[in-house]
Amino acid sequence: MSRVKTSSTSHRRKKKVLQQAKGYRGGRSKLYRTAKVAVMRSLAYSYRDRKKRKSDFRRLWIVRIGAALRREGVSYSVFFWALKKAEINLNRKILAELAVKEPDLFSRIVAKVKPKKV
Repeated sequence: MSRVKTSSTSHRRKKKVLQQAKGYRGGRSKLYRTAKVAVMRSLAYSYRDRKKRKSDFRRLWIVRIGAALRREGVSYSVFFWALKKAEINLNRKILAELAVKEPDLFSRIVAKVKPKKV
């Protein structure tokens, strides 16, 4: 059986990892072993944070809507209960956008669903 030399393959693999580690500080961008660990960790973080970004945005939208509702004198939970009761299907992303960019339209929506005080 003939001998297989893998130097070109391993060189290509190392070059790929070092290319991915470009811009890292110190040995993380120069040394293969440390670069490999750093690249694996960064790929894991980027995968995790792509999922986390969705919850971060939802939290931001809720904060923005809550701040706009406090100016109107309505609590967040009461407002969403009234929205569902009035069968107005606007998601948090759209409501947050309206609260920031179109405050007069947002206050009209709030006025429409605001529960009457007895």
